[in-house]
Parts: sequence; C-alpha cells; structure tokens
Amino acid sequence: MSWVFLRDLLSGVNKYSTGIGRIWVAVVFMFRLLVYVAAAENIWKHEHDEFECNIKQPGCENVCFDHFFPVSHIRLWALQLIMVSIPSLLVVFHVAYRENRQKHHNQKLYKNPGKIDGGLLCTYLISLILKTGLEIVFLVLFYKLYNGFKIPRLVKCDIKPCPNTVDCYISKPTEKMIFLYFLVATSCLCIVLNLSELSYLIFKYSIKCYLKRHVRKQQ
Repeated sequence: MSWVFLRDLLSGVNKYSTGIGRIWVAVVFMFRLLVYVAAAENIWKHEHDEFECNIKQPGCENVCFDHFFPVSHIRLWALQLIMVSIPSLLVVFHVAYRENRQKHHNQKLYKNPGKIDGGLLCTYLISLILKTGLEIVFLVLFYKLYNGFKIPRLVKCDIKPCPNTVDCYISKPTEKMIFLYFLVATSCLCIVLNLSELSYLIFKYSIKCYLKRHVRKQQ
C-alpha cells in the first residue's frame, strides 16, 4: 500500500499548525506511519497462514481465525491512520478557500490566509475534536474486538465445523504484543496532544477576546 498521499497531507497540515500540532504531525509520521510501514506491516503479513490449530478438519482453522481475528490488526491500524488524518483536510481546504477568495476578489482580504483566527479557528477546533473522537473510537473498537490489548499464545476454539475444543496457536505473539502496546501508546499520546492543543487554542482566544472587550470598555 502506498502512503505517499498521507505523507503529503501531513506535510500540508504542518504549515498551518500550532507548535503542539507540529508535534502531533511528527508523532503520526515518525512513530506511527514509519513504524507501520517499516515493521508492523511485515509482522502481520502472513498472520492467517501462520495461524495453526492441532486438527486438520476442513474449515476449522478458517472459522477459528475469523472468530478470534474478525478484522486484521494491520488493516484496522491502516484505517485508523487514514481516518485520524482526514479531519486535517478541513483546515487545508479552508485555507485554500481563503486563498481562492482573495484571487476572486483580486484584493488582500486576509493578512495571512493560514493564520488560525475567525472561521479558520472554528474549523481547526472541529478537526481537533474529530481527531480525538476517532482515536478514542478506534481504541474502544480494538478493545472490544480482541477482548483487550493482548495477543494470547494459545486460543481454544469450539466453533463448528471443529468436532471438539481445538487448541490454536498464534505465531510470534510476543513480538506482536510489543508492537500492539507501542501503537496503542502512540494513539494515547496523540489524544493527549490533541486535547492539549484544543485547550491551548480555547484558552488563548478566550483571553484575546476578553482583552479586546476590556479595551473597548475603557475607550
């Protein structure tokens, strides 16, 4: 899978982000995207082929694998990376709208189209809320689908067409567990960064509005 589009998106968003937002971009790009492409994708590449049960009943392994891994970890992570990055497009589109509006009116309507104020501030805050919400949704989804953030060495399956309770073995469980914890930790870090940036922007512009009102009252 090519991730060039996501890299370009993150690069574009970086231009209009605050300092905390740039840290978020660095975490997503370096600690999530690069780790996913360089290592995690290869670890789960043959997860179905390496899933073995101690019986050769036709269909038993496939049914058990589907029961314990209803959605592939690696595909769910890929979907998570894409979904948490998409809200940033709102900011890019809003800046593009400002620039096109200036060209259409042939005059300078904004001191800096990429400056986070006015309508762009609302768009930026909405993108932060969406990113935080999606991160939480995917963490809950992971937890519900796999009964916690763990990779067992052995699972017991008694689903038809298996004739009885069958022992099934997952390959490289320790290695997979390490990467699972790492990706969950980086997801939690992104949530903290998004909430920090959200709080920072709300506090900053609340103070700014308060000072403006105070100045007007004095005048």
